[in-house]
Amino acid sequence: MTSEKRAADARRTTRRAPAAHERQRDPERTKALILDAATEEFSAKGFAGARVAEIAARAGVNQQLITYYFDGKAGLYREIGRRWRAYESQAFPDDMDYAEMIKSYVRVSVDPRLGGRLLAWEGLADTGEDDEEEAAERNARLRHEVAVIRERQLAGELDDRFDPAALLLITMSTANALTVYPQLARGLFGADASSPELVEHYAEQLALLIGCLTGGGSGLAGGGSGQAD
Repeated sequence: MTSEKRAADARRTTRRAPAAHERQRDPERTKALILDAATEEFSAKGFAGARVAEIAARAGVNQQLITYYFDGKAGLYREIGRRWRAYESQAFPDDMDYAEMIKSYVRVSVDPRLGGRLLAWEGLADTGEDDEEEAAERNARLRHEVAVIRERQLAGELDDRFDPAALLLITMSTANALTVYPQLARGLFGADASSPELVEHYAEQLALLIGCLTGGGSGLAGGGSGQAD
């Protein structure tokens, strides 16, 4: 666990049961509201800059419910990671067409509701001190994805000259480029990085590039145009 997250755990208030009027809420709906609000807050400010009070205000709930349901700020952040991994395993099944998977990752990366910016914040704030629980879950997912790429290589779908781990990192990094470098996207394309037209154009181009690198050629990308509209 990072020092910031340790401090957040140490500062959390004593866990209490919700008041009577709060218990009348649908707990799952309340948790979902908190997670949605937290994803927006963490995406905008990173873990260190996010404030529990702001998350509660965004969600329209009592701040103490965050402690009650998630055991504080650090626990809430961990739950966002779990929710993303659960979404990812359903939205990107192992047998998904590789080109479509790449394009879908690009689309997801610019969706503020899914927290694509969180990955960039984590990287910038990384100190080498991982939250052990979170790292174990994340690394298990990464190992699974590497194994899936290796299976695709054995099946002849992807070029087996690539290190599967390196190919995964390349794909993840480039899929998040519009989120990480929005200023460069504006300069290069003259459009907002989250505009639907640019997102689709970039997704097609990335699928085409990965297809060429892995031996799939233009067929992997679905015949995307080389020019932005």
